[in-house]
Amino acid sequence: MSTSPSNTLWHNIRGNAFNLAITAIIAAAGLAVTYVISKPMIAENQRQAQIAALQQVMPSDYFDQSLLDHAFKLPQAQQLNQPESSQGFVARKHGHINGWILPATSRDGYSGDIHLLIGIDVQGNITGVRITAHKETPGLGDKVDYKKSTWVDSFIGANKDNRIWAVKKDAGDFDQFTGATITPRAVVNSVANTLNYFQQHQELLRQAALLGQQED
Repeated sequence: MSTSPSNTLWHNIRGNAFNLAITAIIAAAGLAVTYVISKPMIAENQRQAQIAALQQVMPSDYFDQSLLDHAFKLPQAQQLNQPESSQGFVARKHGHINGWILPATSRDGYSGDIHLLIGIDVQGNITGVRITAHKETPGLGDKVDYKKSTWVDSFIGANKDNRIWAVKKDAGDFDQFTGATITPRAVVNSVANTLNYFQQHQELLRQAALLGQQED
């Protein structure tokens, strides 16, 4: 008995569908296995990246314990344009607090938010600044990125009172970039705001750090 063309076609369609389903299942299983295997490596890479970022804004002689392991919930986080769940970090040496690392966000970037990480010693002096994320114009505003220039090093040693916290175009102490003033102005203002925050909330920061230590 011969098979009709329609039956043959239907048989081929079912066979191809089955093969595709098997292939999809195998591919999904392979991806799942790869994810499970690589997940610890991804987490460790993220941890190392965080450690590196923190160490870039805090001198190594300020701490003898892991900065990442001394996190605390940031009080009054909204003043730094941070969500309530944001964390700050403490630099400790021989059990004593020598500095703080605070996240901040400027809403005034030319192309969007500019995210910063700012190190401050207990006297209120800047120990380092890094831009952790931005969307500023390549070749102009992106010079705030340490990969493009060392402009952010001009903040080191600055405090609330020993600098005029504005770019030179606004009669301040900090350089702007040729063809780009909005971006450096936004960063300067954000760092200045962070110093004001630090001055206002030192006791809250200390209490939050102590609470974080107890929870650890």
